[in-house]
Amino acid sequence: MSPITVVEGRRLSLTNLDKVLYPRTGTTKGELLHYYATTAGALLAHVHDRPVSFLRYPDGPGGQQFFTKNVPPGTPAWVKTTEVPGSTAKSRQQVLVRDVPTLMWAANLVVELHTPQWTAAAPRSADRLVFDLDPGVPATIVECCGVARWLRERLAADGLDVYAKTSGSKGLHILVPIEPTPSDDVTAYAKAIAVEAERTLPGHVVHRMTKALRPGKVFIDFSQNSASKTTAAPYTVRARELPTVSTPVSWDEIEACTDPEQLTFLFDAVAERRERHGDLLAPLLNLNRARPLPG
Repeated sequence: MSPITVVEGRRLSLTNLDKVLYPRTGTTKGELLHYYATTAGALLAHVHDRPVSFLRYPDGPGGQQFFTKNVPPGTPAWVKTTEVPGSTAKSRQQVLVRDVPTLMWAANLVVELHTPQWTAAAPRSADRLVFDLDPGVPATIVECCGVARWLRERLAADGLDVYAKTSGSKGLHILVPIEPTPSDDVTAYAKAIAVEAERTLPGHVVHRMTKALRPGKVFIDFSQNSASKTTAAPYTVRARELPTVSTPVSWDEIEACTDPEQLTFLFDAVAERRERHGDLLAPLLNLNRARPLPG
C-alpha cells in the first residue's frame, strides 16, 4: 500500500517514488515530484484558470505516451474542473491546476502540462499570443534565436511586449500578453507575421508544417493560437531523453546563444536560475502589459 502524504490538507498517495523515469540521468519519480513541489509557486501562476491537458508518460519518456484533455479516471473529488466547449455542440470537463495539492496529484501521474492561450473565464478569447519555433535538422535552437530576435523587433513595431522560454525540446516559444481577442483573429495575425518572416528571412524560415520544407530552417508554428490547441506550460518537465524543462529565458541569453547547450536546462538547474533571475515570464501575468493586436 502506498504511503499517504498530506499536502495543504489534502491526502495524496504518491506512488513508486524510487522508480527511475530518466535512465540517462538516473532521475527518479521522487525527484520529479520534489521539483514540482519546489517550483509550484512560479508554475501555478502560469497555469492558473487555464484548462490543463496532460501528456502522460508513466514509464518514462521511453515508454508509452498518451495525450489526454479529459479528466483522468480516479481524479479526486476535490480537484477543480471546468467545462470546455468543443468545436461542435459537445463539451468536456478538464482539470484546473490551481493549487499545490492538485499539482502534486497531477505530477504523480507523470505528465507534461499543456495549456491553451485562453482562460476558463473566457474560452476562445486569447490573452496570449504564441509562436513555437521548431528547428529542422541541422538547424538548432541557435537558429531559433535569430528568428526570435526578428520576431521581437517586428512585434515591438506593433506595440507588443515579447517574452521567451525554451520549449524544453529543440526550440523556443515566443509569448506575448495581449488584450482578450477571439482566437481566430489571433491566429490570423500570427499567420500573417509568420508569412512575413518567411518572406523577410528566405532560406531561414518556413511557416508551413510540410516536413520536406523544413530541413535546415526554423518552422514558425502559429497554429497553437487556435482555440483548440495547447502549448507546453512554463516550467513543465518534458518527456524527452533527458529531464529538460520549458524554461523562461532572457533576451540577453537569446542574443548570446551560440551553442544549443547554452539554452538546455535540466530540472535540477531551474531552482538556481529562479533564485538568480526570478520568474522571467512574470510580466506575462501583469495585465498592464497586455496590448491590443493591431487592427
